[in-house]
Amino acid sequence: MFEQTFKNIDDVLWKEAGCSSELDYTEQSSWMLFLKYLDDLETERAMEAELVGKEYDFIIEDKFRWSAWAAPKKADGSFDHDTAMTGDDLVGFVNGELFPYLSGFKERASSPDTIEYKIGQIFGEIKSKFQSGYSLRDALELMDQLRFRSQQEKHELSHLYEAKIKNMGNAGRNGGEYYTPRPLIRAMVKVIKPNIGETVYDGACGSAGFLCEAHDYLRYGEAGWMPNGNGTALTVDQLRTLQTKTFYGKEKKSLPFVMAIMNMILHGIDAPNVIHTNTLAENLMDVQEKDRYDIILANPPFGGKERKEVQQNFPIKTGETAFLFLQHFIKFLKAGGRAAVVIKNTFLSNSDNASKALRQELLESCNLHTVLDCPGGTFLGAGVKTVVLFFEKGSSTRKVWYYQLDPGRSLGKTTALNDDDLKEFVELQANCADSEKSWTLDAADIDKTTFDLSVKNPNAPEEAPLREPQEILAEIAALDAESAELLAEIGEMV
Repeated sequence: MFEQTFKNIDDVLWKEAGCSSELDYTEQSSWMLFLKYLDDLETERAMEAELVGKEYDFIIEDKFRWSAWAAPKKADGSFDHDTAMTGDDLVGFVNGELFPYLSGFKERASSPDTIEYKIGQIFGEIKSKFQSGYSLRDALELMDQLRFRSQQEKHELSHLYEAKIKNMGNAGRNGGEYYTPRPLIRAMVKVIKPNIGETVYDGACGSAGFLCEAHDYLRYGEAGWMPNGNGTALTVDQLRTLQTKTFYGKEKKSLPFVMAIMNMILHGIDAPNVIHTNTLAENLMDVQEKDRYDIILANPPFGGKERKEVQQNFPIKTGETAFLFLQHFIKFLKAGGRAAVVIKNTFLSNSDNASKALRQELLESCNLHTVLDCPGGTFLGAGVKTVVLFFEKGSSTRKVWYYQLDPGRSLGKTTALNDDDLKEFVELQANCADSEKSWTLDAADIDKTTFDLSVKNPNAPEEAPLREPQEILAEIAALDAESAELLAEIGEMV
């Protein structure tokens, strides 16, 4: 329904001098999409109020409403090109009046969990990159064709937005850090099995892929993320709990923060509990029980380095960002809470003191019950191999079940990970069953000085033994003799 419109908007952005990459396309689409969503939401609320004889107080002042500046209409509902701003007038209005007005909502909002506060956050972080008011006018008219009135329309828009985020990740550069393959996220969610009433947290949420997939699992059920799996509807209280008291995220960078807000809104959460902050700046000594969560799902950035003053917030000092995040997640998990965290596979065997201390902490304070070993190419453009750690807080590790994911092909843009690749892992993990790809390590067998967790698969079929050099040389000589004989026969024929 809306796929062609999205493509047309990208075409406009591609021609715009101020937008040079997939990251720019997603960023600029996001703020326009958000304002169009907000206008449809307010229109719907105004109609509902009118039906019961009440008057609706619009969040956005008349002058700044989408229908006033972005898509003015005539009485018959057709686009009013005579009154619509364009060119320098439009760019001047957006940069000089609209964005300052919207960013001011953060100070005027009654609390951080309101949509007014989210408006202020978004437009305090993002800027319009349009240099041509004519390109902006074209993009706005296309954006106005999108509608958020029905659940089906929102569902389609959420899929199109996810595709846009995926394309941004596939484009390389730093786009990939915001995108975790959705089949991997869905497998992680299926293993963790969140329940309505539990809190779900991602302290490095990027574009909120984990929170959105966890929402769809809880909202629609496990059976293919279809409407509620068992066919029953959620109660009003359950839906309210999903909306306001279930999903929590933090994100340091501006663009993914805005994308996270938009992504969660498209998945049905009107005022997402996502905070724009440096998660690692929080001192772990200050964490109280009220700050903890039932479930943590995350793919923290790895390869980054944190300053000395940030490292002071952690008991195990290290500059590696992912290792600091792992400490953060362990601390923020409730007793009995469950977590699934993506991390570099070198974490399992690094010999530096911080890595050994962190592995010891994980094994002694949590039950590290599952390690999923992902193949190279799982994360496009990342260039590193990863594992997923599944653990529960509150009891020490007794056994670790490993699964070596092997999709039977090299992973790339056209051969990306899919749900079927992870089906066997999810099925075997339910009982931690051993197979050619899976095995179990007893915690008693782990070296207590290194706490090395890298184990070679003992159940893998044995590879053919390497041949002796003399055997290989003999075969080469035989092949050379055969070639010489064939050449001689050809020579006689000529």
